[in-house]
Amino acid sequence: MFDFLIVGAGFAGSVLAERIASQLGKTCLIVEKRNHIGGNAYDHYDAAGVLLHTYGPHYFRTNSQRIIDYLGQFTEWREVQYKILSWTHGRYWQFPINLNTFEQLIGRPSTTEEMEAQLAEWRVRIDSPKNSEEVIVSQVGWKLYEMFFKNYTRKQWRRDAKELDPSVCGRIPIRTNRDDRYLSEKFQALPKHGYTPMFQKMLSNPKIEVRLNTDFREACAQVQFQHLIYTGPIDEYYDHCFGHLPYRSLRFEPETLKQEFFQPAMQVNYPNEQDFTRIVEIKHATGQKLPSTTIVREYPQDFGPGREPYYPIPAPDARALYSKYAERAALEKDVTFVGRLATYRYYNMDQIVGMALAEFERLRANQRGQTLIQGEPVLSTKI
Repeated sequence: MFDFLIVGAGFAGSVLAERIASQLGKTCLIVEKRNHIGGNAYDHYDAAGVLLHTYGPHYFRTNSQRIIDYLGQFTEWREVQYKILSWTHGRYWQFPINLNTFEQLIGRPSTTEEMEAQLAEWRVRIDSPKNSEEVIVSQVGWKLYEMFFKNYTRKQWRRDAKELDPSVCGRIPIRTNRDDRYLSEKFQALPKHGYTPMFQKMLSNPKIEVRLNTDFREACAQVQFQHLIYTGPIDEYYDHCFGHLPYRSLRFEPETLKQEFFQPAMQVNYPNEQDFTRIVEIKHATGQKLPSTTIVREYPQDFGPGREPYYPIPAPDARALYSKYAERAALEKDVTFVGRLATYRYYNMDQIVGMALAEFERLRANQRGQTLIQGEPVLSTKI
């Protein structure tokens, strides 16, 4: 008998288990279908001793001090500025687009004023962009869109940018200064010793039991519990009764090389000729000092049997299908749906932590028989 059954040992499930166990003194059983905790943020050391992000790079960043302080209970931080490049037309380019990129393009030094004036000529006037293609061409015009975005987006999503929500390409900043950081949040860091040790400390409370390689339906049949927290695919929970929600999956191909570094940045995008979208050399960010390195080529692929659902498809047809599941989920009692897959939306890690902390406050209020004022507590999370 457990107070809570939690499906999934990623950020959402682990944060909720930790809060429930430490703050409410309730027992939690976490069931995880994989053979490890940490969800997609799981990291491990390969045979060469390189610390790898197993499911692609996880660049932690946030503007929320509350989230920094919360996770800081379980890890020290290594602050790092994430910087990436893009390889096209036979050379490396500064990316995201900034003044340095513009100077590479025109072949001479320039200024913010000149770049802004040139972009004003190139950009297509679209007052309210309705898709990702319109978002980019309304900022930088067709030339830069085709260099860096058009084919990359098609490879990543198997859809043209004009078929995807504005948020897809809108997540990537366009700058006219020399700020070449990939991200803009004030706090950018990695857990000093890796994500996995952080999760291990988070789940060390004796009131938390974790069962790996376990299907949640098997667990439901074997244990008793009062409340279910579900972080898996919502369509799977309902046996795909309205149809399968579409996802994009990924294939990772690691390669270990007997050299200190392979490329000049932790991530290089390949928007055009290659089948893969990027090569990640996370050693640039972790700060490991080793004579060897491991790079990982990332290939987008269709979602299907035996493949992980990494990215919900941010498009109108997918959103319409998800709304059917969301309506049914809203009627559930003693079931909480939280996280990327359960809410069919792409969130950054800090947003998932914020969502889980807010959901805990709702659960605590319910335990006390209180009515939580709608909108409180609110964590600042931009989506």
